[in-house]
Amino acid sequence: MNELAPSTIAGIGGFLTGLAFGAVAQRTNFCAMGAISDFVLMGDGRRFRAWILAIAVAIMGTQALHFAGVLDVDKSIYLSGTLGWLGAIIGGLMFGFGMTQAGGCAGKTLIRLGGGNLKSLIVTTVLGIVAYTTLRGLIALFRVQLEDATNIDLKARGLQSQNIGELAGMAVGLNSGTARIAVAAIVAFALLLYCFRDRDFRRSPVNIIAGILIGACSVAGWLVTGVLAADDFNPVPLASVTFVSPIAESLQYLMTFTGSTVNFGIGTVGGVVAGSFLVASLTGAFHIESFADRNDLVRHLYGAALMGAGGVLALGCTIGQGITGMSTLSLGSLIAWLSILGGGYLGIKYLEEGSFGDAIRAVFARG
Repeated sequence: MNELAPSTIAGIGGFLTGLAFGAVAQRTNFCAMGAISDFVLMGDGRRFRAWILAIAVAIMGTQALHFAGVLDVDKSIYLSGTLGWLGAIIGGLMFGFGMTQAGGCAGKTLIRLGGGNLKSLIVTTVLGIVAYTTLRGLIALFRVQLEDATNIDLKARGLQSQNIGELAGMAVGLNSGTARIAVAAIVAFALLLYCFRDRDFRRSPVNIIAGILIGACSVAGWLVTGVLAADDFNPVPLASVTFVSPIAESLQYLMTFTGSTVNFGIGTVGGVVAGSFLVASLTGAFHIESFADRNDLVRHLYGAALMGAGGVLALGCTIGQGITGMSTLSLGSLIAWLSILGGGYLGIKYLEEGSFGDAIRAVFARG
């Protein structure tokens, strides 16, 4: 492994991590959008608790690695000294709403692509193009202006990062390190309690396994980029499993292979599709699926566009912010995740009611 370039090691590690993620998600039907849909429409919280369990596992693993000195999660994008709160809210709402229209989040889209879903091929392409346009293209002008106008400089307020433990420690006068350990333990315990106090979830081994293994994939990603691919002379950005920006980078990589360098995210995208394909093929779940009609196509197109732009604004998706970001106990990740939940809930009500106005009224009527 030492003979390989750090970026190559990251790419291989990303592929293997994605392979595991795709295989597990395909086999267990792990889906964040489906989790929200089950909860809202049927009152079934098992898949939602699988998502929560994945967050808890990711928090425990990531924080253990950080406090053991194996890696420094403070170097990740999620714990920067700048809090993009408005981007997290707007982007999260956009992404959450978009995923309900496109039939699944960015990760689920890749899993369905591996299973033969041609709709997901279109969604992946549109999502990637819009995401790249938001990162470095025309929409990037708006994104940069929004960030400049609304982002909060935490370092100017005496904080080194947006870690919730550090913020809590400052509020109550505790040492930063002690507060971070305490908050990590409390949050992880509370999430596990929420999951396993439910009898239906305890009797659902497939969802328990899904939550544990998906959370472990996030931890594995940190190990790949923070340990295996670490190099002081040729550093690799500290990152883990996320899908919106990596899908955009993967499209660019496919088009400009000779002038591009593989990275963890690109490897992960390829691995998820491959893992899903293998499991779908072996279990007989692989089948070609296309759009039902014109309205189905249109809904998937604008859903993909909303996910692409929203995912970049929010710095992640249901996995990137909802699991990987949350594993760092980032305040920005919490805001983005809650906003994604809100957008997903609104999107499901929109599909149920048939109009945006009726969906808004249904949301507030339920509240």
